[in-house]
Amino acid sequence: MPTVSPLPPPLGFLAKAEEFGIAFDEGDLGRLGMYLALLLETNKSFNLTAITDPAEAWERHVLDSLTLVPTLGELAAGAEIVDVGSGGGAPGLVLGSVCPGNRFTLVEATGKKARFLEETARAMGLANVRVIADRAENLGRDHREHREKYDAALARAVGRIAVVAELVIPLLKVGGLALLTKGRQAEEEIAEAKEALFLLHAAVAGVVETPTGRVVAIEKRRQTPRIYPRRPGEPARSPLGVGPRVAPRVPPGDDGDPPETGATPT
Repeated sequence: MPTVSPLPPPLGFLAKAEEFGIAFDEGDLGRLGMYLALLLETNKSFNLTAITDPAEAWERHVLDSLTLVPTLGELAAGAEIVDVGSGGGAPGLVLGSVCPGNRFTLVEATGKKARFLEETARAMGLANVRVIADRAENLGRDHREHREKYDAALARAVGRIAVVAELVIPLLKVGGLALLTKGRQAEEEIAEAKEALFLLHAAVAGVVETPTGRVVAIEKRRQTPRIYPRRPGEPARSPLGVGPRVAPRVPPGDDGDPPETGATPT
């Protein structure tokens, strides 16, 4: 990792955070400043973010991620949270820093990005964060360790809701929440994803306005049918319920339970 000094928050940042009900404990701002310093310095070597201005990074990466804190604060202590497509570390590393009572799994398929996440989590001293270099589709079919194991799932800048839902919903426990950070096109994406959410046994629980966009909360109502997620890459190539190809509806009663033998379905 490069040797850097933590970036200080810009003027007005604390006031903006306070407006959203966010307060910081001792050490939080130092860890977050270290994260941004490492992000922007590493970004000079390979692409992690299009944002290179420190003040903008505090708002777009840190504040944007912190808008999820009020919802995550409603989870029980020790909740398991998965961040799919972690990329440059927002929101996973940011939330791992300010929510030490929860455990975060950061999923990133690109090897260089996964190594950055691992090294940065270590530099920040985040013992509650682990990084997995794999695709979400593979984890969603892993009944032993990941499928239906998480209390909440996060995704930011991964894709439209019809695509992202198939990646994150299989990872959630029944009753778990997917929190998707979206822009102003949220309503359009929700309408487009109606069929996908039906097929995945999930539904929109609410939309929260934030200083930087919107957070779409999706609740998992029943177990995910065994056929989801599909093979790696297929959710993005052919989103559920979008376009000419629509996945078959699951027969009544198929709520996604694994076989009695414990074998992973294919």
